[in-house]
Amino acid sequence: MLITISGPAGSGKSTVAAGLAERLGSEHISGGDIFREVAAERDLTPLELNKLAEDEDSIDRDLDRRQRELAAERDDLVLESRLAGWMAGDHADFRIWLDAPLDIRAERIADREDKAVGTAREETVERADSEALRYQEYYDIDIDELDIYDLALNTARFSPGAVLDVVITAVEAYDIVDDEGKTPIDGVEYDF
Repeated sequence: MLITISGPAGSGKSTVAAGLAERLGSEHISGGDIFREVAAERDLTPLELNKLAEDEDSIDRDLDRRQRELAAERDDLVLESRLAGWMAGDHADFRIWLDAPLDIRAERIADREDKAVGTAREETVERADSEALRYQEYYDIDIDELDIYDLALNTARFSPGAVLDVVITAVEAYDIVDDEGKTPIDGVEYDF
């Protein structure tokens, strides 16, 4: 089963994806890890790479192409990134969106990256705005459009373990026999 976990920075994507993959015995691939790796290779911060990507669309397109190819080629996979649900498209068996209020996500990011909450909040907003513009421009994707997801969850309402439990329950309850159809991905131009 190919499962995607999407959401903004600090929503808990990585934690849930890793736990879900472990529980299912599936591989876990994170777009964030790939992005940070590319940033490190270029001796840039993720924010700096994001800014560079505004002028060099080949950066985003390469990362997105890799996600799309993984989704087309692999089956037992939890693919996690902001755009994983969109990039996997109809290859995904189950698409999940995680989110939390901005202030909560900023606190999580500040703790994770050992920086001031205000700095984390500012960088998070700047990064999200930058990415949303590029997604719209490149692929005609409105990142705020959640209709494609089978499950959307506010992770601020539960402990990390409880979020994982909810996701596992939903995924394990899924039965293809009862599936009347997932929301198709229409109007997206996968122009890499």
